[in-house]
Amino acid sequence: MRASRRTLIVLGAGVAALYLANASWLATAPAEPQARLIAHRGVHQTFNREGLDNETCTAERIFPPTHALLENTLPSMQAAFAAGAAVVELDVHPTTDGHLAVFHDWTVDCRTEGTGVTREHTLAALKALDIGHGYTADGGATFPFRGKGAGPMPSLPEVLEAIPDGRFIVNFKSNEAREADMLATLVADRPEWRAAVWGVYGGDPPTVRTAALLPGVKSWTRSGLKSCLLGYAGLGWSGYVPEACRDTMVMVPINVAPWLWGWPDRFQQRMRDAGSGIILLGAYASGDPGTAGIDTAEDFARVPDSFDGYVWTNRIELVGPLATGR
Repeated sequence: MRASRRTLIVLGAGVAALYLANASWLATAPAEPQARLIAHRGVHQTFNREGLDNETCTAERIFPPTHALLENTLPSMQAAFAAGAAVVELDVHPTTDGHLAVFHDWTVDCRTEGTGVTREHTLAALKALDIGHGYTADGGATFPFRGKGAGPMPSLPEVLEAIPDGRFIVNFKSNEAREADMLATLVADRPEWRAAVWGVYGGDPPTVRTAALLPGVKSWTRSGLKSCLLGYAGLGWSGYVPEACRDTMVMVPINVAPWLWGWPDRFQQRMRDAGSGIILLGAYASGDPGTAGIDTAEDFARVPDSFDGYVWTNRIELVGPLATGR
């Protein structure tokens, strides 16, 4: 009996020590926490994510439109900043004539009347396409943005020229390291645009190369995020922060966050001490290839009041006012 009691005491002490080592309330909370917003694709048409895969044409499953803005266009980005975005995420593709076009899809077939791989076109050919051609909310009965002049597909320089005070995340859509060289050359030619390139992610080779070419740019990779979160889940109870979690941005789904050791304040403090920031995403769902966002009032209510990082949203027009009023 005495041995059993000693064992229970030791186990209880161990559990108590583990709890205290990871207790959020014992961490130093940010003095003035602020949830800053990242507008994914600007203000855009959202869509049903059920059964989504990498081949899904999302333009063919949009919800009934409540506004006339389309993703990755100058008006959508300007509207996102006006709604309270601190950063806007955009997607780039190199063109056959050496430009970086801002467009999401690997091919132009879904959203436009064109065909073929996006990067196998010239910039002029891409600009000639109707980027609102393929959007429908009723299975193809109507196409509310077809021929409505949403604006031509922009190039990255055109975005940076039009929104000089903006901050952007560049999403590389391929594994081609040359895209990093193109971005670095662009910034070298126009040094005033360096501050606008807030972060990069996407394909690992161009992301890693950009970090080397543009020191100080925020960068993160899919493989690095996986290593970070898995490593922290396994050893974070000890206070250990994996190397993959250091000097980067850590993307955390809102439904995964509560399971991280020390969430929210101790986890935040550990990432801060490791030189990293946090981007809070929408709920992770197995099989969903996209990036879910904090897109509703209910989602945003789950963001801790002490959270001092970035919140990823597909509905900046809705979440922006909520963040301002918090």
